[in-house]
Amino acid sequence: MERETTARPASPNTDPAALRVGYRSFAGSRTRVLEAGPRDRQATRLVLLHGYCDSADTWRPALAELAATGTSVLAVDLPGFGEADPLRPGAMLPQLDAFVDAVLKEQRQYRKIIVAGNSLGGTMSLRVAQSSRLPIAGVVSIAAPGFVDSWLVRTVGRYPLPLRLAASLPLPIPGFLVRSIAEYVVPRLLYADHGGAAAEQVRRFTSLFPDYRSATTRLEQARQLVEELAEAYQGLDQIRAPLLVVACGKDRLVTPASGERLHALVPHSRLLVRSEWGHCPQLDDPAGVAEMLTYFAAGVTRQSKQDGAEPVPIPNAAAG
Repeated sequence: MERETTARPASPNTDPAALRVGYRSFAGSRTRVLEAGPRDRQATRLVLLHGYCDSADTWRPALAELAATGTSVLAVDLPGFGEADPLRPGAMLPQLDAFVDAVLKEQRQYRKIIVAGNSLGGTMSLRVAQSSRLPIAGVVSIAAPGFVDSWLVRTVGRYPLPLRLAASLPLPIPGFLVRSIAEYVVPRLLYADHGGAAAEQVRRFTSLFPDYRSATTRLEQARQLVEELAEAYQGLDQIRAPLLVVACGKDRLVTPASGERLHALVPHSRLLVRSEWGHCPQLDDPAGVAEMLTYFAAGVTRQSKQDGAEPVPIPNAAAG
């Protein structure tokens, strides 16, 4: 891990709730890092991982909510997304594994580390929890794909030929039409209610599809990722850390049954079902997501102090 710091050191009068932005390198990939909350090394540290075609910016509203409660939190751009270096050719998940491992090794200076991720970030959270390489105090997996996905995700993985044929069309679709389609589709896939989608967040997602070639490249990458997910969870029985599985009732990409399946595969996990959340609840309800993470972190901390104590109840948690 190489570290590159661009921000000035915080002064004693710096607002701990202010967002701090910097750039570092992990496992050979330079990336952007967002931090908020106190820098107390005795505090519990939340590490937040985003989903496919997303970036650390997806956590900005939740970061503000968490920092306001005195929670120490960090979010990073995963390789291939945001301002991070591109992924190298070859399998995606091993590259992301190495990157997340390097991030968590740097964070070992904190007393406890809790990893939380949405979508692909939820997958990466589970994969790091399957390994005994790093001591993780707790894991939150939100809408992780690969268990019981929607028809749309299954179609991308099982029927690659239409994607390849579309990519080879002699007359590519004009860029303005690609962007118009993305502006229509993105809020309907990621939000519970597309009418409440924040314009700046939608622009951030649609900027990933400036033209026809970039759209087909992202779709082909998504197809590869869906294939890799078939073998992504071979060590779920190795998870020993407290695990909170979050299922979202209005998720159009990963069905709530997926969360129920994961909960059944990891018996000591807890299941939270929020019927009003979409695929990216940090966009739908950042205050609610921050509250959920705060409660979970408090429960993990209390359990470590008194082994066998009842966990702190998580708001709106389902039975189990």
